[in-house]
Amino acid sequence: MNIVILIKQVPEIELVKVDEAANSVVLPSGPGVVNPFDEFAVEEGLRLKEKHGGKVSVITVGSDRAESALRDCLALGVDAAYLITDPLFEKSDAQAVGRILAASLKKLGEFDLVLAGKQAVDDDSAQVPGAVAAFLDLPQVMFVKKIESAEGNTANVLRTTEEGYDAVEVTLPAVMSVVKEINEPRLPSLKGKMMAKKAPITRWSAADIGLDGASVGPNSYTSVAKVSPPSPRQQGEMIEGETPEEIANKLYEKLKNDQLL
Repeated sequence: MNIVILIKQVPEIELVKVDEAANSVVLPSGPGVVNPFDEFAVEEGLRLKEKHGGKVSVITVGSDRAESALRDCLALGVDAAYLITDPLFEKSDAQAVGRILAASLKKLGEFDLVLAGKQAVDDDSAQVPGAVAAFLDLPQVMFVKKIESAEGNTANVLRTTEEGYDAVEVTLPAVMSVVKEINEPRLPSLKGKMMAKKAPITRWSAADIGLDGASVGPNSYTSVAKVSPPSPRQQGEMIEGETPEEIANKLYEKLKNDQLL
């Protein structure tokens, strides 16, 4: 089974600042980390490889800094890494990134399954996996909590919903995004880290994957109109009383008066 994982390098969120005067986001100077949700996709790809054999590859769109995220995946046991980088791709929106990744997958050739985290923690759009599936005209299953089977040309999965989950059978190849309930990601071994430092990383430009500047980068269909930090949370209220029963009664009355009960 040949599996491709779509990952994204994201900044450490607690270090991100917002400059309202400049209407911009100020990113930390460090290399960033693998998007936490993508770590679950990498782990699931490795587990499927261990069960069925085959190959696991990772692809990301970004600058040279994103190489460190790819090497983190290689240290876990991923077989090949691809960095899609070009000045034309800077400021691409989620749909444009989906277009870039879809073109990269076409160049990569045959694969059985494309996995990704459900969303990236820096923009939380959750659009890229679905966009990739649409551009490739492939079946898609989003928010997968369990892959029960993946053999031949079909896979059976459980897809998370607000009410519980759906059992879905999908034809392969397909694109899936996964949620954190699907597994527990492994840690890299010392041997894996050493091998990852020397492992080759394939780099493709826009020309390599057959794209020009249309519909990507500054020519994406959406743009950022305004950047601002989230509103501060309102100060909470402490309910006090002589006994737990008195506190519970006060809480009940407050919730009732606020029409929350």
